[in-house]
Amino acid sequence: MAPTHWGAERVPELTAWLGAPGPSSEPPRAVVVESTNGLVDGIFAAAGLTVYRADPWVLPERPDFGSVPARALAERARTDLASLSPLTAEGGGQTGRDDDYHGGIRRSAAREAELARTGRWFRHGPRDRREIALTFDDGPDPLFTGQVLDILARYGVHATFFCVGLHVNALPDEVRRIVDAGHSLGNHTWSHPFLPDLSRRQFRLQLERTDEAFDRAVGRVPRVFRPPYGARTPESLDELLTGGPALALWDVDSWDWARPGPEKIARTVLDHAGPGSLILMHDGGGDRRQSVAALPTVIEGLLERDLRFVAADALVRAAEEGTAETEGADAPLGE
Repeated sequence: MAPTHWGAERVPELTAWLGAPGPSSEPPRAVVVESTNGLVDGIFAAAGLTVYRADPWVLPERPDFGSVPARALAERARTDLASLSPLTAEGGGQTGRDDDYHGGIRRSAAREAELARTGRWFRHGPRDRREIALTFDDGPDPLFTGQVLDILARYGVHATFFCVGLHVNALPDEVRRIVDAGHSLGNHTWSHPFLPDLSRRQFRLQLERTDEAFDRAVGRVPRVFRPPYGARTPESLDELLTGGPALALWDVDSWDWARPGPEKIARTVLDHAGPGSLILMHDGGGDRRQSVAALPTVIEGLLERDLRFVAADALVRAAEEGTAETEGADAPLGE
């Protein structure tokens, strides 16, 4: 009998169940996700599962907060599999959605400029300070976040963790461990949705519910926000313009989400990072063994350049002084 409910804390168990051989009479299992939840597609794909995405135009109207019922996804797969998009390892949850991604960024240019004028949009800090911010997205993770924290402690450096609300809610002890170790937090939405598929109200609820989870866990809310995949839309930026966190992107993508190997991850960071850089890595949302393995080399290489590790919040303060730049906003997708 298939389980009927899995909380965020049981994703590893769910992944193992999906990957286990079923009865010989049962067809191979496939997974159907939709774009309001970008947390599990990478995990399932890394486990060798076949993953499809059901796009909004083939589904019933979704609620303001959350996804359509799972039975709607299953029914769509059963009756019209051809209407679903098979996901690739390279494209991840955004396979086939590049036009929507880049179109949203282009339409957001004027609003991004307005945020930047008030020091609330940045992708790097000032280049004349030997400061650098190391950031980790998609956690906390019950396995990899602790390993990342242990490495950071070994070298005595600090980082910023852009956490997903579902994981904060499921693993508050991990969030407390991050804070107790002196690291900073960022809001990365509740369920890692693709922002072009959300209304302004749906986006606001993603931020608010995540802040509520942070407040329950550690009694504070982050000053910085990072959109999943770096996607932006006029609707989401209109919401940020009314107040709330600063939008923190990145200028160095480690590409660890593509799992090219620890050596390649470290080399990518060290080849592109410099004073003021905001480095994107991941501690959750998939198999992060390569990220963990690359991290010591990354830290050692940056320390050898006499760069000081600061929180993304510190680069926010630099941006508020008007020294951060806004060029090159249409960067490659991260996760």
